[in-house]
Amino acid sequence: MKTYSYGKQNISEADIQAVVDVLKSPYLTCGPKVKEFEQAICDYTGAKYCVAVNSATSGLHIAMLALGIGAGDEVITTPITFLSSANCARFCGADVKFADIESDTANIDVNEIKKHITSRTKAIVPVHFAGQSCDMEPIRKLAQEHNLFVVEDAAHAIGSEYKGAKVGSCKYSDMTVFSFHPVKTITTAEGGAVVTNNKDLYDKLCAYRAHGMHKDGAMANTWEYEMRELGYNYRMTDVQAALGLSQMKRLQEFKTRRRHIVDFYNKNLNLPHLIEKDYSNACFHLYPILVENRENFYHQARAAGLNLQVHYIPVHTQPYYQQLGYKWGDYPKAEEYYRHCISLPLYPSLTDEDLAEIVNRIKAILCIK
Repeated sequence: MKTYSYGKQNISEADIQAVVDVLKSPYLTCGPKVKEFEQAICDYTGAKYCVAVNSATSGLHIAMLALGIGAGDEVITTPITFLSSANCARFCGADVKFADIESDTANIDVNEIKKHITSRTKAIVPVHFAGQSCDMEPIRKLAQEHNLFVVEDAAHAIGSEYKGAKVGSCKYSDMTVFSFHPVKTITTAEGGAVVTNNKDLYDKLCAYRAHGMHKDGAMANTWEYEMRELGYNYRMTDVQAALGLSQMKRLQEFKTRRRHIVDFYNKNLNLPHLIEKDYSNACFHLYPILVENRENFYHQARAAGLNLQVHYIPVHTQPYYQQLGYKWGDYPKAEEYYRHCISLPLYPSLTDEDLAEIVNRIKAILCIK
Protein backbone atom coordinates (compact mmCIF):
# COMPACT_ATOMS: atom_id res chain seq x y z
CA MET A 1 0.00 0.00 0.00
CA LYS A 2 1.33 3.40 -0.97
CA THR A 3 1.63 5.79 1.97
CA TYR A 4 1.22 9.55 1.98
CA SER A 5 2.42 12.19 4.44
CA TYR A 6 0.92 15.63 4.97
CA GLY A 7 3.93 17.36 3.40
CA LYS A 8 7.09 16.55 1.48
CA GLN A 9 9.95 18.37 -0.24
CA ASN A 10 10.26 18.29 -4.02
CA ILE A 11 13.89 18.09 -5.17
CA SER A 12 14.78 18.09 -8.87
CA GLU A 13 18.00 17.14 -10.64
CA ALA A 14 18.60 20.85 -11.20
CA ASP A 15 18.30 21.43 -7.44
CA ILE A 16 20.84 18.68 -6.78
CA GLN A 17 23.24 20.05 -9.38
CA ALA A 18 23.00 23.53 -7.87
CA VAL A 19 24.14 22.13 -4.52
CA VAL A 20 26.91 20.06 -6.12
CA ASP A 21 28.21 23.14 -7.92
CA VAL A 22 28.58 24.97 -4.61
CA LEU A 23 30.29 21.98 -3.01
CA LYS A 24 32.89 22.26 -5.78
CA SER A 25 33.25 26.03 -5.32
CA PRO A 26 35.54 28.00 -2.98
CA TYR A 27 32.59 29.03 -0.76
CA LEU A 28 30.48 26.77 1.44
CA THR A 29 29.29 29.02 4.25
CA CYS A 30 27.67 32.49 4.11
CA GLY A 31 29.01 33.79 0.76
CA PRO A 32 27.96 34.91 -2.73
CA LYS A 33 25.10 32.42 -3.14
CA VAL A 34 23.46 33.76 0.02
CA LYS A 35 23.52 37.25 -1.49
CA GLU A 36 22.08 35.91 -4.76
CA PHE A 37 19.33 34.12 -2.88
CA GLU A 38 18.51 37.25 -0.89
CA GLN A 39 18.29 39.25 -4.12
CA ALA A 40 16.02 36.62 -5.68
CA ILE A 41 13.63 36.93 -2.72
CA CYS A 42 13.67 40.73 -3.03
CA ASP A 43 13.04 40.50 -6.78
CA TYR A 44 10.09 38.18 -6.20
CA THR A 45 8.43 39.93 -3.26
CA GLY A 46 9.29 43.52 -4.15
CA ALA A 47 10.91 44.11 -0.75
CA LYS A 48 14.03 46.28 -0.70
CA TYR A 49 16.13 44.18 1.66
CA CYS A 50 16.44 40.51 2.62
CA VAL A 51 18.47 38.75 5.31
CA ALA A 52 18.73 34.96 4.91
CA VAL A 53 19.04 33.00 8.15
CA ASN A 54 19.30 29.41 9.32
CA SER A 55 15.61 29.13 10.29
CA ALA A 56 12.41 31.14 10.44
CA THR A 57 12.65 30.90 14.23
CA SER A 58 15.99 32.73 14.05
CA GLY A 59 14.40 35.24 11.69
CA LEU A 60 11.59 35.98 14.12
CA HIS A 61 14.10 36.32 16.95
CA ILE A 62 16.28 38.87 15.19
CA ALA A 63 13.18 40.72 13.98
CA MET A 64 12.19 41.21 17.61
CA LEU A 65 15.74 42.27 18.51
CA ALA A 66 15.87 44.76 15.63
CA LEU A 67 12.68 46.38 16.93
CA GLY A 68 14.13 46.68 20.42
CA ILE A 69 11.55 44.33 21.95
CA GLY A 70 12.49 43.56 25.54
CA ALA A 71 11.42 43.13 29.15
CA GLY A 72 8.26 45.04 29.96
CA ASP A 73 6.98 44.94 26.36
CA GLU A 74 4.07 42.90 25.06
CA VAL A 75 3.74 41.22 21.66
CA ILE A 76 0.38 40.01 20.31
CA THR A 77 0.12 36.88 18.15
CA THR A 78 -2.23 33.98 17.48
CA PRO A 79 -2.54 30.73 19.47
CA ILE A 80 -2.95 28.71 16.23
CA THR A 81 0.65 28.65 15.04
CA PHE A 82 3.96 26.97 15.63
CA LEU A 83 5.68 27.78 18.92
CA SER A 84 8.20 30.21 17.39
CA SER A 85 5.60 32.91 16.68
CA ALA A 86 5.22 33.44 20.42
CA ASN A 87 8.61 32.24 21.62
CA CYS A 88 10.43 34.95 19.67
CA ALA A 89 9.03 37.55 22.06
CA ARG A 90 9.92 35.44 25.09
CA PHE A 91 13.51 35.08 23.79
CA CYS A 92 13.76 38.85 24.27
CA GLY A 93 12.14 38.90 27.70
CA ALA A 94 8.82 40.32 26.46
CA ASP A 95 5.37 39.04 27.40
CA VAL A 96 3.05 37.36 24.89
CA LYS A 97 -0.61 38.17 24.47
CA PHE A 98 -2.72 35.90 22.28
CA ALA A 99 -5.68 37.00 20.17
CA ASP A 100 -8.33 34.53 19.04
CA ILE A 101 -8.83 33.47 15.42
CA GLU A 102 -11.38 33.76 12.65
CA SER A 103 -13.19 30.42 12.57
CA ASP A 104 -13.37 30.29 8.78
CA THR A 105 -9.66 30.96 8.06
CA ALA A 106 -7.89 30.12 11.36
CA ASN A 107 -6.06 33.44 10.93
CA ILE A 108 -5.81 36.01 13.72
CA ASP A 109 -8.93 38.17 14.09
CA VAL A 110 -8.20 41.91 14.02
CA ASN A 111 -11.17 42.54 16.33
CA GLU A 112 -9.63 40.19 18.88
CA ILE A 113 -6.26 41.97 18.56
CA LYS A 114 -7.96 45.19 19.64
CA LYS A 115 -9.03 43.61 22.93
CA HIS A 116 -5.44 42.87 23.98
CA ILE A 117 -3.66 46.16 23.18
CA THR A 118 -2.32 47.87 26.30
CA SER A 119 0.16 50.63 27.03
CA ARG A 120 2.88 47.93 27.02
CA THR A 121 2.05 46.52 23.58
CA LYS A 122 4.88 47.06 21.12
CA ALA A 123 4.28 44.69 18.20
CA ILE A 124 1.77 42.44 16.44
CA VAL A 125 2.87 39.16 14.83
CA PRO A 126 0.07 38.01 12.48
CA VAL A 127 0.60 34.48 11.13
CA HIS A 128 -0.51 33.66 7.59
CA PHE A 129 -1.94 30.28 8.47
CA ALA A 130 -1.86 27.47 5.88
CA GLY A 131 -0.62 29.96 3.27
CA GLN A 132 -3.51 32.43 3.25
CA SER A 133 -2.59 35.96 4.25
CA CYS A 134 -4.22 37.52 7.26
CA ASP A 135 -6.34 40.59 6.50
CA MET A 136 -3.33 42.88 6.71
CA GLU A 137 -4.80 46.27 5.82
CA PRO A 138 -6.95 46.62 8.98
CA ILE A 139 -4.15 45.09 11.07
CA ARG A 140 -1.72 47.72 9.78
CA LYS A 141 -4.27 50.49 10.37
CA LEU A 142 -4.78 49.32 13.95
CA ALA A 143 -1.03 49.17 14.49
CA GLN A 144 -0.58 52.71 13.19
CA GLU A 145 -3.33 53.99 15.48
CA HIS A 146 -1.46 52.60 18.50
CA ASN A 147 2.10 53.19 17.25
CA LEU A 148 2.86 49.44 17.03
CA PHE A 149 5.23 47.46 14.85
CA VAL A 150 3.95 44.64 12.60
CA VAL A 151 6.04 41.55 11.81
CA GLU A 152 4.35 39.12 9.43
CA ASP A 153 5.03 35.47 10.19
CA ALA A 154 4.83 34.18 6.63
CA ALA A 155 6.46 30.81 7.34
CA HIS A 156 3.57 29.22 5.41
CA ALA A 157 3.13 31.86 2.77
CA ILE A 158 5.95 32.48 0.31
CA GLY A 159 4.25 32.72 -3.08
CA SER A 160 0.98 34.01 -1.61
CA GLU A 161 -0.62 37.36 -2.39
CA TYR A 162 -2.82 39.78 -0.48
CA LYS A 163 -4.90 42.29 -2.43
CA GLY A 164 -2.62 41.84 -5.43
CA ALA A 165 0.62 42.41 -3.50
CA LYS A 166 3.08 39.62 -2.79
CA VAL A 167 3.29 38.48 0.81
CA GLY A 168 6.74 39.79 1.71
CA SER A 169 6.37 43.15 -0.03
CA CYS A 170 6.04 44.62 3.50
CA LYS A 171 3.35 46.97 2.20
CA TYR A 172 1.48 46.49 5.48
CA SER A 173 4.30 45.60 7.85
CA ASP A 174 7.76 46.47 9.09
CA MET A 175 9.18 43.01 8.37
CA THR A 176 8.09 39.64 7.01
CA VAL A 177 9.64 36.29 7.93
CA PHE A 178 9.69 33.21 5.67
CA SER A 179 10.51 29.55 6.36
CA PHE A 180 12.27 27.15 4.01
CA HIS A 181 11.83 23.96 6.04
CA PRO A 182 11.44 20.84 3.83
CA VAL A 183 7.63 20.73 4.09
CA LYS A 184 7.27 24.39 3.08
CA THR A 185 6.64 25.55 -0.50
CA ILE A 186 10.34 25.94 -1.26
CA THR A 187 13.16 24.52 0.82
CA THR A 188 16.78 25.19 1.69
CA ALA A 189 16.76 22.01 3.86
CA GLU A 190 16.56 24.27 6.91
CA GLY A 191 16.45 28.02 6.64
CA GLY A 192 14.49 31.22 6.64
CA ALA A 193 14.62 34.87 5.65
CA VAL A 194 13.53 38.27 6.89
CA VAL A 195 12.52 40.96 4.41
CA THR A 196 12.00 44.66 5.06
CA ASN A 197 11.88 48.03 3.32
CA ASN A 198 13.63 49.78 6.21
CA LYS A 199 17.42 50.22 5.84
CA ASP A 200 17.95 50.75 9.57
CA LEU A 201 16.14 47.51 10.38
CA TYR A 202 18.09 45.73 7.64
CA ASP A 203 21.42 46.82 9.13
CA LYS A 204 20.34 45.62 12.57
CA LEU A 205 19.14 42.28 11.18
CA CYS A 206 22.50 41.73 9.46
CA ALA A 207 24.35 42.43 12.69
CA TYR A 208 22.16 40.23 14.88
CA ARG A 209 22.51 37.40 12.34
CA ALA A 210 26.32 37.46 12.68
CA HIS A 211 27.36 37.84 16.33
CA GLY A 212 26.55 41.57 16.48
CA MET A 213 29.56 42.33 14.29
CA HIS A 214 29.92 45.46 12.15
CA LYS A 215 32.45 46.25 9.41
CA ASP A 216 31.90 49.78 8.19
CA GLY A 217 33.76 53.02 7.69
CA ALA A 218 37.53 52.59 7.75
CA MET A 219 37.10 48.98 8.88
CA ALA A 220 35.35 47.91 5.69
CA ASN A 221 38.62 47.20 3.87
CA THR A 222 40.64 45.79 6.80
CA TRP A 223 40.63 42.83 9.15
CA GLU A 224 38.88 44.92 11.78
CA TYR A 225 35.31 44.59 13.05
CA GLU A 226 33.34 45.81 16.03
CA MET A 227 30.84 43.87 18.10
CA ARG A 228 28.31 46.54 19.11
CA GLU A 229 25.53 44.32 20.43
CA LEU A 230 25.08 40.71 21.47
CA GLY A 231 24.33 38.82 18.28
CA TYR A 232 23.99 35.20 17.22
CA ASN A 233 25.31 32.80 14.62
CA TYR A 234 22.12 32.60 12.56
CA ARG A 235 23.77 32.65 9.13
CA MET A 236 22.66 30.59 6.15
CA THR A 237 25.24 28.63 4.16
CA ASP A 238 25.92 28.92 0.44
CA VAL A 239 24.95 25.26 0.11
CA GLN A 240 21.48 26.02 1.44
CA ALA A 241 21.19 29.22 -0.58
CA ALA A 242 22.05 27.40 -3.82
CA LEU A 243 19.20 24.98 -3.20
CA GLY A 244 16.90 27.92 -2.39
CA LEU A 245 17.87 29.75 -5.59
CA SER A 246 17.06 26.69 -7.66
CA GLN A 247 13.77 26.18 -5.82
CA MET A 248 12.76 29.84 -6.34
CA LYS A 249 12.76 29.17 -10.08
CA ARG A 250 10.07 26.55 -9.44
CA LEU A 251 7.91 28.60 -7.04
CA GLN A 252 5.15 29.38 -9.55
CA GLU A 253 5.08 25.71 -10.62
CA PHE A 254 4.71 24.69 -6.97
CA LYS A 255 1.98 27.26 -6.36
CA THR A 256 -0.04 26.16 -9.38
CA ARG A 257 0.10 22.52 -8.31
CA ARG A 258 -0.74 23.27 -4.68
CA ARG A 259 -3.80 25.29 -5.70
CA HIS A 260 -4.87 22.45 -8.02
CA ILE A 261 -4.66 19.98 -5.12
CA VAL A 262 -6.76 22.27 -2.91
CA ASP A 263 -9.35 22.60 -5.70
CA PHE A 264 -9.40 18.81 -6.07
CA TYR A 265 -10.10 18.31 -2.38
CA ASN A 266 -12.74 21.05 -2.37
CA LYS A 267 -14.58 19.41 -5.27
CA ASN A 268 -14.26 15.79 -4.15
CA LEU A 269 -14.51 15.94 -0.37
CA ASN A 270 -17.67 17.40 1.06
CA LEU A 271 -16.05 18.11 4.42
CA PRO A 272 -15.72 21.31 6.46
CA HIS A 273 -12.50 23.13 5.63
CA LEU A 274 -10.99 26.61 5.78
CA ILE A 275 -12.14 29.06 3.12
CA GLU A 276 -10.13 31.42 0.96
CA LYS A 277 -11.17 35.06 1.27
CA ASP A 278 -11.60 37.28 -1.79
CA TYR A 279 -8.50 39.33 -0.89
CA SER A 280 -6.34 36.20 -1.09
CA ASN A 281 -4.39 34.41 -3.78
CA ALA A 282 -2.75 31.82 -1.56
CA CYS A 283 0.11 29.48 -2.22
CA PHE A 284 -1.38 26.88 0.09
CA HIS A 285 0.96 25.18 2.55
CA LEU A 286 -1.69 23.13 4.36
CA TYR A 287 -5.16 21.75 3.69
CA PRO A 288 -6.84 21.22 7.06
CA ILE A 289 -10.24 19.58 7.26
CA LEU A 290 -12.49 19.51 10.32
CA VAL A 291 -13.69 16.14 11.53
CA GLU A 292 -15.61 14.76 14.47
CA ASN A 293 -13.71 12.38 16.74
CA ARG A 294 -10.38 13.57 15.39
CA GLU A 295 -8.30 11.13 17.44
CA ASN A 296 -10.14 8.13 16.01
CA PHE A 297 -9.86 9.54 12.49
CA TYR A 298 -6.13 10.18 12.94
CA HIS A 299 -5.39 6.56 13.93
CA GLN A 300 -7.63 5.08 11.24
CA ALA A 301 -5.94 7.28 8.66
CA ARG A 302 -2.50 6.07 9.75
CA ALA A 303 -3.68 2.47 9.43
CA ALA A 304 -4.88 3.36 5.91
CA GLY A 305 -1.46 4.74 4.91
CA LEU A 306 -2.23 8.42 5.50
CA ASN A 307 0.34 9.96 7.84
CA LEU A 308 -1.52 13.14 8.62
CA GLN A 309 -0.71 15.94 11.08
CA VAL A 310 -2.52 18.37 13.35
CA HIS A 311 -1.74 22.08 12.92
CA TYR A 312 -1.57 23.16 15.73
CA ILE A 313 -1.96 22.50 19.41
CA PRO A 314 -2.88 26.01 20.65
CA VAL A 315 0.29 27.62 21.97
CA HIS A 316 -1.38 28.98 25.10
CA THR A 317 -2.18 25.43 26.24
CA GLN A 318 1.46 24.32 26.31
CA PRO A 319 2.84 23.71 29.83
CA TYR A 320 5.34 26.57 29.51
CA TYR A 321 2.62 29.09 28.72
CA GLN A 322 0.26 27.66 31.33
CA GLN A 323 2.98 28.44 33.87
CA LEU A 324 2.65 32.05 32.70
CA GLY A 325 -1.07 32.03 33.50
CA TYR A 326 -2.76 30.84 30.31
CA LYS A 327 -5.29 28.02 30.40
CA TRP A 328 -7.77 26.05 28.34
CA GLY A 329 -10.87 28.16 27.78
CA ASP A 330 -9.02 31.42 27.13
CA TYR A 331 -9.47 31.36 23.33
CA PRO A 332 -12.65 29.41 22.43
CA LYS A 333 -12.43 29.67 18.63
CA ALA A 334 -8.82 28.52 18.52
CA GLU A 335 -9.57 25.63 20.87
CA GLU A 336 -12.67 24.57 18.92
CA TYR A 337 -10.66 24.61 15.70
CA TYR A 338 -7.92 22.52 17.29
CA ARG A 339 -10.37 19.85 18.49
CA HIS A 340 -11.39 19.07 14.90
CA CYS A 341 -8.52 20.01 12.55
CA ILE A 342 -6.26 17.62 10.68
CA SER A 343 -4.14 18.36 7.61
CA LEU A 344 -4.39 16.26 4.45
CA PRO A 345 -1.47 15.52 2.10
CA LEU A 346 -0.48 18.62 0.13
CA TYR A 347 2.73 18.62 -1.90
CA PRO A 348 3.48 19.06 -5.62
CA SER A 349 4.51 15.50 -6.46
CA LEU A 350 1.02 14.19 -5.70
CA THR A 351 -0.59 13.08 -8.97
CA ASP A 352 -4.32 13.22 -9.64
CA GLU A 353 -4.32 9.43 -9.25
CA ASP A 354 -2.76 9.88 -5.80
CA LEU A 355 -5.36 12.47 -4.90
CA ALA A 356 -8.21 10.18 -5.98
CA GLU A 357 -6.74 7.39 -3.84
CA ILE A 358 -6.40 9.70 -0.83
CA VAL A 359 -9.99 10.88 -1.22
CA ASN A 360 -11.25 7.30 -1.48
CA ARG A 361 -9.41 6.28 1.68
CA ILE A 362 -10.80 9.25 3.61
CA LYS A 363 -14.34 8.52 2.43
CA ALA A 364 -13.94 4.89 3.50
CA ILE A 365 -12.78 5.93 6.98
CA LEU A 366 -15.69 8.35 7.36
CA CYS A 367 -18.19 5.99 5.69
CA ILE A 368 -19.25 8.58 3.13
CA LYS A 369 -19.93 8.17 -0.57
